[in-house]
Amino acid sequence: MSDAASAGDRREPPATGGDAPRSATAAGPGTAGAPGTPIVRAEQLTKTHHGEGAPVHAVRGVDLTVQPGEFVAVTGPSGAGKSTLLHLMGGLQRPDSGRLWLDGERVDQYREARWAVLRRRRVGIVFQFFNLVSNLTVADNVELPALLAGASPAAARASRAELLAELGLEGREKSVPGELSGGEQQRVALARALVNHPALLLADEPAGSLDSKGTREVLRLLTRFHQRGQTILMVTHDARMASAADRVISFFDGRIADDAMLGSAARGARHGVSGVLELKE
Repeated sequence: MSDAASAGDRREPPATGGDAPRSATAAGPGTAGAPGTPIVRAEQLTKTHHGEGAPVHAVRGVDLTVQPGEFVAVTGPSGAGKSTLLHLMGGLQRPDSGRLWLDGERVDQYREARWAVLRRRRVGIVFQFFNLVSNLTVADNVELPALLAGASPAAARASRAELLAELGLEGREKSVPGELSGGEQQRVALARALVNHPALLLADEPAGSLDSKGTREVLRLLTRFHQRGQTILMVTHDARMASAADRVISFFDGRIADDAMLGSAARGARHGVSGVLELKE
């Protein structure tokens, strides 16, 4: 097959109808795909884990589409496969079969080096246990992804300063992660994930290690960035976190059991997160 034909197969044809992606701003993401192109499109994704025991069928033929600007929560019991699904979307694991597009670009056959470049530029990831570099300062943890993506030191510092100020972390730039609370560490992790203005933010149990105050902080911040157009795909077992999303996917035994848009009252939570979950100090 020619290179041109291969490239054509890797690109998803523009979708018809729907809203165009929101344009990039200093505080919000941009998208590289054509207007109407989903940020995420998965077809028949399958992933099986092989260990000492019987194979674990973590993801079984999943079809999924996420549009620009959506906030999608994936919920389900422990062991359902929801984190594996998220890791497939970020290239942290490879599917056994199926096809995956990010922003119109087919990526399921990418090798790690190419995925690493893609994550730096277009996918931000927030983990349950923060995954900060313990011997780097807050400033360095946030600036490093920008520098790796090719930003100048001055631009990386400016982006870092803007994000840390917005996330309430001014004055903590010289601290190392061990000197911060769990909520502060997760806010640093969020700043790191957003410093390159990614088209897609993946959040894997972002409040799973936090107390109720930390959970409220993270939820408030995710809601704020979503209001500005950030596309978010979040795995959570916490109904409070899921209540902030536009759409909730129930994942069970490696499959999507339900995929529901939240009602108008819940979607109004984007402007204050819902009466069920008043985010008060």
